[in-house]
This record gives sequence, C-alpha cells and structure tokens, in this order.
Amino acid sequence: MHIKASPGFNIGAAGQPPGCTNSLHFHNTAEVFFVLKGRWRFFWGRDGKSGEVVLEEGDIFNIPTQVFRGFENVGTDYGVIMSMLGGDDAGGGVIWAPEVLHAAQVHGLQLSSTGRLYDTKRGEQLPANETPMRPLSEAELALLPDFKVNQVVPKYIGRYLDMRALAKGQPCDVISETGLIKDRPGFTVDMLSEASLEASNCTVPKDLVYMVMHGHWRISWGEEVLNLSPGDTCWVPPGLEHQIEVAMSGEAAIFRVTRTNDAAGLTWSDAK
Repeated sequence: MHIKASPGFNIGAAGQPPGCTNSLHFHNTAEVFFVLKGRWRFFWGRDGKSGEVVLEEGDIFNIPTQVFRGFENVGTDYGVIMSMLGGDDAGGGVIWAPEVLHAAQVHGLQLSSTGRLYDTKRGEQLPANETPMRPLSEAELALLPDFKVNQVVPKYIGRYLDMRALAKGQPCDVISETGLIKDRPGFTVDMLSEASLEASNCTVPKDLVYMVMHGHWRISWGEEVLNLSPGDTCWVPPGLEHQIEVAMSGEAAIFRVTRTNDAAGLTWSDAK
C-alpha cells in the first residue's frame, strides 16, 4: 500500500533476484540506499566503471547527485534495498544514460519525459500530451561530475556495524551536516538500536519516517499502537506526539528520516 503523503522526500524499495542489474541513471536530488536483505554491488560513472562497492545488510549509501549509478544483487537469494529520495517528486525524476534509452527502444519500450514507461509491443503509445525523454548530449554529459572510489567510500557510505557501535546511549547521526555522511539533502537520517536512549514521548515539528532494519518495534500515539517488522515503513505527521520502542528482545535497528528546512537539491558542496 502506498502512503499518500508529501513529506519533502520519497521512500521506496527495490527487490531483485541474484544477478539482476539496474541500469545506469542519475537524480538531481539525493538518492540514499540501505540494504535490507542480501548483498549488493553499487557501481557508478559515465560507463559504470569509475568505481564500485559491495554493501552488506544494514549498510547505507548516499550516492552523489548527477552521477550515473546502477546496482546489482550479488547475493545468493532474492535481495531488497530501501531508498530515500530528495524532494516530493524525487528531483523531477530519473535521468537515464543515453545507451539505456537506446536499448529500451530496441526492445519496444519508450520512456516519456515524465518518467512513465510505455511498452509499444503491448500496444501502448506515448500520449499526445507527453514527449519522449531526450538523451543527454555529449556536451551535457561532459559537465557531469566524476568520482573515484577513494572520493566516495570514505564520505558517502555508512557501515551497519559502525552505526550500531555509535548508537549506544543515543541515536547514531548518519546523514546530516554533522553526521557520518555530511550532507544536507532536505532530510536527516539517524539510526536507533536497542541500546539507544529515547525520551518516553517525542513530538517533532516536521514529517518523519521510520524504516525498520532489524528486530521488531512498537510505535504508539494516544490509544493507538502499531507494531513494525523489518522492511516496514511508518510516516509520522508533524506535531504528532508518539513513542517509539523496541517490541522484542534481541538485536534491533531502525532508521529515522526527518524533514529539514533545507531544499532538496544537489549534494551539499561542503560534503565533497
């Protein structure tokens, strides 16, 4: 079920079988992934060969904006990654690499400028009020940033075990101006564990979303109680007084995404 809310960012998920690869694309606002299940290879660059990294369950990756990226399930089972994208419209949508658009046309697929995909082999046609997505020119491609591995891994990746170690006694500041990953994408991300200390009740002035990584959690407000399991997502509207707590013993981790006053846009320059 889709959550009908406009908190200033988007939450998504992608599931793929082993060996399945997502094609090169980029966004003009943040695209943050964390691995919910499996083992994933992320790669980036104009041809996807500027760098790559393998992430395990719980690891998080804030991929710099306007950098072509793709990902592949390199595990042995069906895998799932969760995503956070800046802006209510994810920065105006996805921009695919020119060769991806060409390959789609060869297979009878047409992508519109609005991001919708039409399968001409099934009789679908581009509506009169939509235009095909235009491939970037060589001049436009030449202006895009390029990042080597040593520029990406130390600054834009958070490892789950490190975050768990830092989430003892307080939430771990994952993405913020002062976080492990320094950025201002229009939201902050922190991680709570069973060892984090939280006030019995909390009220936030802006939207927030809880995303469960490990364990079982309970959110309560008024007389309402909601139990959350790994992979579950819960939007909390501004001003709602609520309580978040671990519902069962054992390892537990939950990401908390909170809207800020920063506008969604390109990766914060001081984070580069």
